[in-house]
Amino acid sequence: MEYRSLSGQSPQTDFRTAVLRGLAPDKSLYFPTEIPKISADFWKALPGLSPVEIGLELMAPLVAGSLENSALQQILNDTLSFDFPLVAVGEHCYSLELFHGPTMAFKDVGARFMAGCLEEFNRGAQKKTTVLVATSGDTGGAVARGFLGVEGVEVVILYPRDKVSDIQERQLTTLGKNIKALRVEGDFDACQHMVKEVFLDPELSALTLTSANSINVARWMPQLLYYVLAYRSYLKMYNKSQANSRNELPEPVFSVPSGNFGNICAGILAHKMGLPAAHFVAATNSNDTVPRYLATGKYVPHKTQPTISNAMDVSDPSNWVRINELFHGDLEAVREKISAFRFTDAQTRQAMQEVAKASGYICDPHGAVGFLGLQAALKAKEITLTASTPGIFLETAHPIKFRPEVEKTLGINLEIPPQISAVMKGKKEFDSIDTYGQLREFLLTSS
Repeated sequence: MEYRSLSGQSPQTDFRTAVLRGLAPDKSLYFPTEIPKISADFWKALPGLSPVEIGLELMAPLVAGSLENSALQQILNDTLSFDFPLVAVGEHCYSLELFHGPTMAFKDVGARFMAGCLEEFNRGAQKKTTVLVATSGDTGGAVARGFLGVEGVEVVILYPRDKVSDIQERQLTTLGKNIKALRVEGDFDACQHMVKEVFLDPELSALTLTSANSINVARWMPQLLYYVLAYRSYLKMYNKSQANSRNELPEPVFSVPSGNFGNICAGILAHKMGLPAAHFVAATNSNDTVPRYLATGKYVPHKTQPTISNAMDVSDPSNWVRINELFHGDLEAVREKISAFRFTDAQTRQAMQEVAKASGYICDPHGAVGFLGLQAALKAKEITLTASTPGIFLETAHPIKFRPEVEKTLGINLEIPPQISAVMKGKKEFDSIDTYGQLREFLLTSS
């Protein structure tokens, strides 16, 4: 598989090079030159396949020429070593829980997959690779855990001061070893801008640098597996309840809490590869650049607003250009397949309360936004939910990661899972920076 720059100003390259570079030489995102098509028989056979078998079928064509199937299988064995349950929370409405990994957030899959790829690519290398990542909350912890102890790799994580939860901060500042944290005076967009600026800086060209944000294809693409695994779970339920009418496959509606838009973009990639999906809903918090764009046709980012769903506090999502590419730049085609809605903190809290009261299910603020996306699309009559078109919203983080907000909103006390209690005992260690110049100096002196 070859990868091309979305700006078209750089030569095509293979998956390995795209991963190691992070950004193309022209500083735009990499994108596969073709979208593999998976046969209809695969989707029908899905309930009988294991997660790793599914991962091999879907990821092998995307990494072809750079990873042998044996290496890919080993990476997938580690990446998919936990569950992704589909939980009913209402009639034809389900939560896809993506928080059963080591850092209890959906970023675990992409981070572990990329770490495995880099470990494979760096075997025998004489030079250290520095992995840069900007985080609005969950990415940093997942990358820190995924890359912890990976030989030949040093991770530098930039996170905004006072804009991540205490648990999120602990997950990226207490591990030590090859993980270094930089606390930035600014918001996530400032952190992300600094990371992108590094790749434009000629003074840093001698360093071996890559990014672990979803701008990197190895972090972005494995997220397509969430949607396929959700579909597998639903097919098992559907086939059991619809035993006499299996000729037509169901087509779910996926509602995705969206910040940098890598997750929903990966879902659309899965759909383009053949996954049946009736519709996608991009549910945002007050940072509503994409909902406004789909309504007006004008892409105008505003200043990032802090919210209780902080991992989505992104006003200029990097992955929107990839979504645009998946639809060949056709705005009407985007509008036909994707709806986008924005929700306030007050609406998010109300949804958390309503879901808990109706079903006993506890949403974190991000999952609540995903749930609201389904309800808004239903109200707008853009979707209908039936047994053959179920609504699936993505629950991207365990409620414990936002413990103060969840406990206050729902009036409950949450138990601390083992994954979280382990980091609560560690000491936070970080450096503070205000400017890009300080980041440059940090990278030069630590290389």
